[in-house]
Amino acid sequence: MKRLLAIVDAGAGGVTGVLAGEALRRAARETGQPIEIELRTAQGIVNPVSAGEGDRLLFVGAEGSADAATRARADRLLTLEAVLADPAAALDVGDKTATRKIVAITSCPTGIAHTFMAAEGLQEGARQLGYDIHVETQGSVGAGNPLTPEQIAEADVVIIAADREVDRARFAGKRVLASNTKPAITGGAALIEKALAEAKVQGGEASATPAAGAATERAGPYKHLMTGVSFMLPFVVAGGLLIALAFALGGIHAKDEAAKGTLAYALFTIGAKAGFALMVPALAGYIAYSVADRPGIAPGMIGGMLASSLGAGFLGGIVAGFIAGYGVDALNRVIRLPKNLQGLKPVLILPLLGTLLTGLLMIYAVGTPVAAVLSFLTEWLRGMQGSNAMLLGLILGGMMAFDMGGPVNKAAYAFSVGLVASQVYTPMAATMAAGMTPPLAIALATRLFANRFTADEREAGAAAAVLGLAFISEGAIPFAARDPFRVIPSLMAGSAIAGAISMVAGVELRVPHGGIFVLPIPGAVTHLAAYVGALVAGVVVSAVLVGILKRPMAQG
Repeated sequence: MKRLLAIVDAGAGGVTGVLAGEALRRAARETGQPIEIELRTAQGIVNPVSAGEGDRLLFVGAEGSADAATRARADRLLTLEAVLADPAAALDVGDKTATRKIVAITSCPTGIAHTFMAAEGLQEGARQLGYDIHVETQGSVGAGNPLTPEQIAEADVVIIAADREVDRARFAGKRVLASNTKPAITGGAALIEKALAEAKVQGGEASATPAAGAATERAGPYKHLMTGVSFMLPFVVAGGLLIALAFALGGIHAKDEAAKGTLAYALFTIGAKAGFALMVPALAGYIAYSVADRPGIAPGMIGGMLASSLGAGFLGGIVAGFIAGYGVDALNRVIRLPKNLQGLKPVLILPLLGTLLTGLLMIYAVGTPVAAVLSFLTEWLRGMQGSNAMLLGLILGGMMAFDMGGPVNKAAYAFSVGLVASQVYTPMAATMAAGMTPPLAIALATRLFANRFTADEREAGAAAAVLGLAFISEGAIPFAARDPFRVIPSLMAGSAIAGAISMVAGVELRVPHGGIFVLPIPGAVTHLAAYVGALVAGVVVSAVLVGILKRPMAQG
């Protein structure tokens, strides 16, 4: 006969564990279910249980407190808080023969490294727990392994591990847990357990009227900004490359009226007057989308167009995006319509009122002062010489290596990408050189100082080199995670030097991604020799510091 068993790990909070065990016992008694409960405390184990063939096992404890064998054997894992909140629901253990089915989406602002690292973390976590999982990666080239309606319908829970906003309309009525990519990368199994215990039902019409639960899961302004940057990037890349090709074919005068009718002039027109013209509206529109879902897109993009026309540039676009997003979100909460008129809100009322609000504020209140600030910033950056340029390069470089793809790294990157829209290209060059430095330095260090690394780390160094060449700083993360107090300062020093040299040399980069592979394109980068020198200097400094600070591995 199948038994219902529970292991309650009280951990440091012994009283909470005892209360959770008693809550389970009482709920089982009220529902007529026999249960055996093992209580694990700091003083020892009370009433140990042993799960046999066919028994159902519930584990209750802090995230990560169960060992791998218990996680694999348990039919359900819950936190102490979840049991105390609803002990009757906790008893719904089910049967391990019916494997949990999970669907997930992973995404990051650039759609490259963190997107796929998070997917791998979730897949490995599901394998450890014995669950089925399908992960859709929303990368830089679109959705990989897209989820089917059948997979979503069968799923027990939906996990969204993303550093930017993801459309949740498909998941109406499903239990959804949203987080950033870091928990999926560092502990996929723990994130899955958390999702099964704490996910909340996504409300209907998610794309038009955000559910209350979904709204509480949204992150703050940083995530909204990163969503806007991620959608702006393709316009920056395409526009920048086309402008570079125009200058390569037609020289510095490719944009002059005298060149009209030439291929170079046509390329410049496409890149500058179409691609770059859409950068700020895309930034503003998708910031607003991240805050208020689809009703925010039109007010945000129109606000971005006004920011461009008023000379407020990317700073004005950011302000317009947040005005539109939070304005539409507030209007959505305030406006109450009869049920038969609710459909008018997302397609008529919210876009109209949101656009009116955003447009009037941009024209009469925000546009002019923001334009003045941007003009000052632009002229200051263009006039940077000597120590000023070096200081900015040092700061941007250090930020790029501080967390290698995390919030600080992305803040420096977003700042530099935004300046590309204002035709200020030197910070972008410094940022990319600094971002390439950490994985390339690690790869060099594994060769120069092989006795500081394990055999696996030396093998991984080659992969880090490839990622570094492609401007994917995350290639150095595994090495930094193992020895952060020695590796991270070493990498920051080299990246700061690379950024400073690039800024002092006045290197300009018109393309915000691609690493070494965009450098051979004529016109994409100026002062190429100095730029390569900056990169080499940063890599060598970091590699040598890593070798000096890290201790040799124990022999034998």
